[in-house]
Amino acid sequence: MARTNRAVLYGVALLSVVALGGTLTLGQEVAPTNDAPNPYATIEGFFKLPEGRTWGSTSAVDIAPDGRSVWVAERCGANSCLDRATGQMNQAPSILKFDLAGKLVASFGQGMLIFPHGIHVDRDGNVWVTDGQDNAPAPARGGGGGAAGGGAAGGGAAGGGAPAAGQGAARGPAPAPAPNAAANKGHQVFKFSPEGKLLLTLGKPGGAAGSDYFFQPNDVITNQKGEIFVGEGHSSAPGAVARILKFSPDGKLIKVLGKRGPGNGEFDQPHGLAFDSQGRLFVADRGNNRVQVIDQEGNFIASWPQFSRPSGIFIDRNDMLYSADSESGSVNPAHGAWTRGIRIGSVKDGKVIAFIPDPQATLKTGTLAAEGVAVDSDGNIYGAEVGPRKVQKYVRK
Repeated sequence: MARTNRAVLYGVALLSVVALGGTLTLGQEVAPTNDAPNPYATIEGFFKLPEGRTWGSTSAVDIAPDGRSVWVAERCGANSCLDRATGQMNQAPSILKFDLAGKLVASFGQGMLIFPHGIHVDRDGNVWVTDGQDNAPAPARGGGGGAAGGGAAGGGAAGGGAPAAGQGAARGPAPAPAPNAAANKGHQVFKFSPEGKLLLTLGKPGGAAGSDYFFQPNDVITNQKGEIFVGEGHSSAPGAVARILKFSPDGKLIKVLGKRGPGNGEFDQPHGLAFDSQGRLFVADRGNNRVQVIDQEGNFIASWPQFSRPSGIFIDRNDMLYSADSESGSVNPAHGAWTRGIRIGSVKDGKVIAFIPDPQATLKTGTLAAEGVAVDSDGNIYGAEVGPRKVQKYVRK
């Protein structure tokens, strides 16, 4: 026992605390969970796009109710569907459905979305997508730096560049207090039928901090009653918004959950949302380097830093949690002891039991590895990647 690494023991002890629903005192740390086994093989080039079309940045992937069809929201072959040099929208459909063989079987949304960021397929097969930027002249409100408004990576047109000197995790501007007259599109949440018919729109176009608006909506999810939850706030800049908004099924605001901050029930970039079988809401609280667990009224349950810096989060029907870390050591150098990749563990105990590491783990610039993550009924994992611009499939070895 005397030869056992104290740091490891300390980390294991803290993991036990958080797994049981306890909390960590601000400033305490957990040893990086980089050493779990990787039982998955990578399938390159699984999804087939039409001839002449290439992948853009993707952070949005989900599974249809059949458990096998895969929906992806893609940024029109770039990191934005808007060409900010000309002000023109790319008319390629940005919402794509693939079958079990990776063949494209449906697509829609052309000209509607500037910066598709989060996607959710509800129990009826309807497709919800968040649009995280607007069409005001560059720089885009809602993104980071760069000619294309940065984006999820905060790194320029490709979404894979390094943050500006001294920028660190605080990428992008703080929310404007009033609507921007130069913007008439973006910062909204859309609900489509599986065939692409627009069924519901949340938020006014252009975005703002008012009650009728969103600013930087990251992700959306619905519960069993059809109530809608939207995670809002993509920046860690001073004064930025960070909260979760709860709506009735017809889009009426019910409640605002949380606010920006590091404490229990507070958020910094609530970047992804998932429910477990108990109806607990798991939040990819990216700026706070943790998965945070709350109830549907916003009451704090647990803080789980062992899943690293989560950009995307998914919980399957067996209550296995998949947390996609795309930023540690690159966009967020302060979290550099953690390896980017997808961490997997049960929500029953919070233990990380498997890890798919970023194959470019030594690179220190941009968003790499998966930012969005989803798992089909056969246990295959899909990672939506911003910097590398693709959707990767992983299967059990």
